[in-house]
Amino acid sequence: MRQFLLNHKIGFMDETRAEGGLQPGRPPGRDFSPAKGRSGAKAPRGLKPTLYLILCVIAFAQSGRYPGSGTSGPGEPVKGDGWGGWRTSADGVAYRGPYPKQEWSLKFDGLATASAVTRGLLPAIRPLAELHMRDTYIARGGDGNYYMTGTTGDNPYWFNDGVELWRSPDLQHWEYIGLVWNFDVDGTWERAWHHYNGKQTRAVWAPELHYLRGTYVLCFAVAPSGIALLRSRTGKPEGPYVNALSTDRPLAEGTDPTLFEDEDGSVYFTYGSGAYVGRLEDDLTGLAEPYHRIELEDPDHNPAHHSGECAAHGMNDIGREAVVLFRANGRYYLGAADDYEGRYSTCLATSERIYGPYRRRHESVPGGGGTGFFQDKEGNWWSGYFGNDTQAPFREKPGIVRVEFGRDGTVRVAKNQPKWLLVDGK
Repeated sequence: MRQFLLNHKIGFMDETRAEGGLQPGRPPGRDFSPAKGRSGAKAPRGLKPTLYLILCVIAFAQSGRYPGSGTSGPGEPVKGDGWGGWRTSADGVAYRGPYPKQEWSLKFDGLATASAVTRGLLPAIRPLAELHMRDTYIARGGDGNYYMTGTTGDNPYWFNDGVELWRSPDLQHWEYIGLVWNFDVDGTWERAWHHYNGKQTRAVWAPELHYLRGTYVLCFAVAPSGIALLRSRTGKPEGPYVNALSTDRPLAEGTDPTLFEDEDGSVYFTYGSGAYVGRLEDDLTGLAEPYHRIELEDPDHNPAHHSGECAAHGMNDIGREAVVLFRANGRYYLGAADDYEGRYSTCLATSERIYGPYRRRHESVPGGGGTGFFQDKEGNWWSGYFGNDTQAPFREKPGIVRVEFGRDGTVRVAKNQPKWLLVDGK
């Protein structure tokens, strides 16, 4: 009980929302509106012991509402090909692999058929670790190491403890740094539990770690909607992390945020499907200008290249969710995950200007949606991978795929992959 009291620090917040004024560049529609203020603050001081105990009992009841762990932990070495994995949904978690848990279903048939591999669309890659992780995101840090994070925990659809982080000097060997941001210890407005699909939820979704302006910055969504932007108070990747914004409320209402630093040092923010992009203040405390609406010059109107949701809206967008934004070889790349011929893939489009217009929408890594792109120390480009469709060789495990660029700027799976990444080592 003593450790529980230390861990929770009275992590409570009123879940009601106060009406806030419109921010500059407020995009139309629910999914892209900047956040309204949320009431709540850090743990109150001077509470009487009796009230303190009552609040701690309430927090204890909240923390135990779901079985399983709120962290994935260090992970285990990959056994064999490492295929199988997890499939997380509102109904629970299915699992196939060497480390089952009582709360996971073993009904995994048909959830990872590896048909993308057998059809030659994807190399026979192995995961980086036997580790439950969705939304795998890898970036180079200021110290030359690679840093990896993602959505973790036994059932992150409903809950987890915060942001976990791993470090590697070479993309092969990963060291677990630990839980670098915790709802109850570090959170403010993020601590509240929310109603979602008939249940209570509190989870970090799709976190990303970026090295910007000489320090480390975290961005992530708090389920089911609300985006946090945090900076390392020490300039170190392990934090601690504090709110980077000028107000103690979400940067935007939505999910799947990402950041991009251009060659001139400007930092841009987008989220969701990437329909809007905005430049941040130099100190990252908020938006510096109104959002810019992104237009696709030559939409792909093939229904097989879109989810049903996008098809219903006319198929004029780049993708549905999990936006990515980066620059390579003089081109800007904006993309989002979509259902492309049954694969959860990042569809990319290119432009000579950050705000577009964008063109040449195409599938990049088959099944590689919900991750990101990064360049290694030798100049090679990579895509993250975690497996989120039935054509994948594994589900919800961290992975990577080397990519290359065509003359027309399209991104595709590289012909040559490192031997250590492949199942047969060839």
